[in-house]
Amino acid sequence: MSEAEAEYFSKDFDWDDLKNDVESDPSLRHHLLPFPPSASTSPTQDVSDAWGNFHARHHTGKFFKERRYLLKEFPELVSCGKKNPRVLEVGCGNGSTILPILRGNEDVVVYACDCSGEALEYAKEMLEVLNVASIEHRFYPFLCDFSLDCFPMWLACGPCRETSLRKRCCSSAEEKTEMSLRGFDLSEDSSCLGGVDFITLIFTLSAIPFEMMPKALTECCCVLKPGGLLLFRDYGLYDMTMLRFESGKRVGFREYMRSDGTRSYFFSLGIVRDLFLHAGFVELELEYCCIKSLNRRSGKSMRRVWVHGKFQKPK
Repeated sequence: MSEAEAEYFSKDFDWDDLKNDVESDPSLRHHLLPFPPSASTSPTQDVSDAWGNFHARHHTGKFFKERRYLLKEFPELVSCGKKNPRVLEVGCGNGSTILPILRGNEDVVVYACDCSGEALEYAKEMLEVLNVASIEHRFYPFLCDFSLDCFPMWLACGPCRETSLRKRCCSSAEEKTEMSLRGFDLSEDSSCLGGVDFITLIFTLSAIPFEMMPKALTECCCVLKPGGLLLFRDYGLYDMTMLRFESGKRVGFREYMRSDGTRSYFFSLGIVRDLFLHAGFVELELEYCCIKSLNRRSGKSMRRVWVHGKFQKPK
């Protein structure tokens, strides 16, 4: 395993020790206080606009790095044994998650959505520049804010969703590899893709308002095939970035808004479990990833916390 992969994959400290340190520190007390419901900010389309502006500012340089650790953490993406497995990447940003998937499995087909049209354009530009093999047949970006909207019907049509995809009402994947993907112009009466084999939700769920998460996860479950996997990674409770927020940045319990209008929620394992189980998933793996990283400029050690999860749609 390379140094870059190990940075995100190994465990360097016990989360309970961090919890005790945080909860005994008076300067961090504001993170623990209840948040009155009346003070919560109402979710609006401004969330999508904020992320669009964010990507417009940060689409180049070193802000986003290819997530090379991804295939170590989720080897199913390259070793599932399926012909032309279909992956739905939700909240693809500039493509830092898409790239290792396309490189690691030359048979995979990736459908990538984001609430930001700017981000989708940057993702397409990046993949074209890097000359990924057969990219025109394996990468299909589309605009969708999964916190507000349903996924398009060409992904999984109404009858497929109603039957939980247990009985396919549409053509087989082999019959429709070409016809269904040219511009995503399927009519309501046309056959859909029949769902996807995998969904990757990588640092995306935390970016939407907490009250929108149940609906968003239910929508994800609807477009997965029976037995399909949702692969999850996001910010964990008491991560360093959470502890840096001042009390005035709180917009909910464990939920914060940056000065640019983008949001971030920090998950406990219990909250993640409840959200996914209520959406219809079965838990396969769920744990904290606790990583120490060194700030080269200050020389200080930083304790990072992420939540790793694998969830399956019942077969």
